[in-house]
Amino acid sequence: MERNNFTAVVEFILLGFYELPKLQRLLFWIFLFIYLCIFLGNSLLIVITNIEPSLQTSMYFFLANFSFLEICYTSVTIPRMLADLWTQKRTISLLQCAVQACFFYILGVAECLLLAVMAYDRYVAICKPLYYALIMNHKLCVQLVVVSWILGAPILMEQIYQIFSLNYCGSNKINHIFCDGPPLMKLACGDIYKIEISSYSLALLFIIIPFLLTLTSYVKIITTILKLPSNSGRSKAFSTCSSHLMVVGLFYGTGSIMYLRPESSRSAKSDKILSLFYSTVTPMFNPLIYSLRNKDVLAALRKLLPKFLRS
Repeated sequence: MERNNFTAVVEFILLGFYELPKLQRLLFWIFLFIYLCIFLGNSLLIVITNIEPSLQTSMYFFLANFSFLEICYTSVTIPRMLADLWTQKRTISLLQCAVQACFFYILGVAECLLLAVMAYDRYVAICKPLYYALIMNHKLCVQLVVVSWILGAPILMEQIYQIFSLNYCGSNKINHIFCDGPPLMKLACGDIYKIEISSYSLALLFIIIPFLLTLTSYVKIITTILKLPSNSGRSKAFSTCSSHLMVVGLFYGTGSIMYLRPESSRSAKSDKILSLFYSTVTPMFNPLIYSLRNKDVLAALRKLLPKFLRS
């Protein structure tokens, strides 16, 4: 009898913003605008940092990689969200859901690690300026970027395999905007305690540890800045690091609340809002934060845009 009550789930329904039926078209255009801002803004940063000689440093090498990562990260979820808002179909196969969740996690972890690498780069530049060129050489920069991209992949692929190996019975409706672990596990049958503990452990490993490394770098940076003799030196150092701190605060703040909250305090509405912040809103603001608060990038824009418009 128990076996007969199980229905194998071969596809899910992403409910998304189903509770706002009259706003589906408006939401489509809002998210399309956000996605275009993310794509164009980050693409512009990549182009500028690659063609402007004054920006050929490790700091901007990491920034270009971070911008490319942001484009990939948002492309995993937003195009699918746009398609669902436009067609109202909302169905996604089990395999497509697993692939989306897998890439979302791998790229999200890569972003956490790359933010920590960028903090370390600023630490070396401000706290050990005489050794900066020697320590942050091109070979090390490439190695750090590669490690950031691939370090979490094998572990996260194993975790995704475990989540999608669960038995899903009853409802196949995911009350979320994309395929994510917490709302998926709510649909699973049987005991999921071990996978929940594993998920919390991975969140601690790939969110909290990079955050602590980033925080440690900035504590040392701020300590060093406060010891600088001139106000102009302190101002320049703070302006360089403040943009990075804003990105770190937005991304880690919403991400840690989402994945480290106890199950009892979760709700579908709050999960959607938090997910929108770290998967959509923060990537949209990143190009603005890094360009409008960075004098070198602004100077490069002023120099290159007239040439582009004339051509």
